[in-house]
Amino acid sequence: MSNSQLLSLLPVPTGSLQIPELPITSVNASGQSILLSLVIPTYKERDNIENVVSILSQLLDEAIPENYELIVVDDDSPDRTWEVAQSLMSEYPQLRVMRRQDERGLSSAVIRGWQAAKGRVLGVIDGDLQHPPEVLTQLVASIEQGADLAVASRHVEGGGVSSWSAVRRFLSRGAQLLGLMILPGVLGRVTDPMSGYFMVRRQAIAGETLNPVGYKILLEVIGRGSVDEIAEVGYVFRERKEGESKVTWKQYVDYIHHLFRLRVSTGRLGRFSQKAGFPIGRFLRFGLVGLSGVFIDMTLLYLLSDPTTLAWPLTRSKIIASEIAIFNNFLWNDAWTFADVTTKQQGWRQRLKRFLKFNIVCLAGLVLNVLVLNLVFNFLIPNRYVANLIAIAVATIWNFWVNLKLSWRVTDVK
Repeated sequence: MSNSQLLSLLPVPTGSLQIPELPITSVNASGQSILLSLVIPTYKERDNIENVVSILSQLLDEAIPENYELIVVDDDSPDRTWEVAQSLMSEYPQLRVMRRQDERGLSSAVIRGWQAAKGRVLGVIDGDLQHPPEVLTQLVASIEQGADLAVASRHVEGGGVSSWSAVRRFLSRGAQLLGLMILPGVLGRVTDPMSGYFMVRRQAIAGETLNPVGYKILLEVIGRGSVDEIAEVGYVFRERKEGESKVTWKQYVDYIHHLFRLRVSTGRLGRFSQKAGFPIGRFLRFGLVGLSGVFIDMTLLYLLSDPTTLAWPLTRSKIIASEIAIFNNFLWNDAWTFADVTTKQQGWRQRLKRFLKFNIVCLAGLVLNVLVLNLVFNFLIPNRYVANLIAIAVATIWNFWVNLKLSWRVTDVK
């Protein structure tokens, strides 16, 4: 293998975040399959990365020589962390580096690294030395003894945190308690569900499409994978020596969002959604956005047409109120309901196309609403309010399904 090939960056996988089966080419220099692929997600870790790679390589060279690979996945750090890591590849032959320029986020970085990995066991460790590397050997031993998942935990014997403030301890415990209330079948299986330091057998998650929000990928692994036996190893979470912490309030908000989404997708509704091929979670978001549009429509109709306010003609007021409500719904759907599609087509031309399609679909939905209302009221249920609820439900499903297939779909790719 030439030096240029040795130092080349890994191509970034694209498409869904699905873990593949073990690649046929996943062998080491001795022709044996690689045991461990350890992903190190990084962002602005230039001051840490050389030390991290050195310590991990030395430790794994002693424990499982030539039976592992380190995969640094960097989110195009402005301090060029990926470039420093790439320069280390000639010294550390087990090191591979990936530079992501079109995606962001720790969880997706880990999964992209796993997609490119060659190991039978997939692991993750922070790139800032807050996860003590010496615990790796205990995690590997747990896997070799039969565990499907080995988690480094702060809440078992030998675990803890070094110098957290009372506020951070409260938030961590509060987040765990909230998770147990929302998703007991997942968070109840481990003592430290917010751990970002673990290993899992590839076969336990191969073929599964992971869909994480924020930093807590362990929730996805337990919730969506076929994980039977779980082992936990205690570790003390260290304070970082270099760089800055990336824990913000947004991470807690993402965590709560992730809990609810995982609850919906793995519960009865989620199973029905998979069998029927109907995205229940997305439909619920679409419905919530629709409710906000109803509120805006009714409020504006009152302000514009009521005799005590502007007293404009009813038809004109209704048209203006409806269009503003449609615009509101489009913005929320574009930013939330169909955000995964929107991120792939962010240009203003693509957004304008989606808005025009959304308008047309909503107009057709209004016509459908009137037709169903009259049909139900005149031939099935002679109650205008019940008939109207049925008509709204039918029109909502129509609007969602057609917008899903027409307005929010990736048609232009680079």
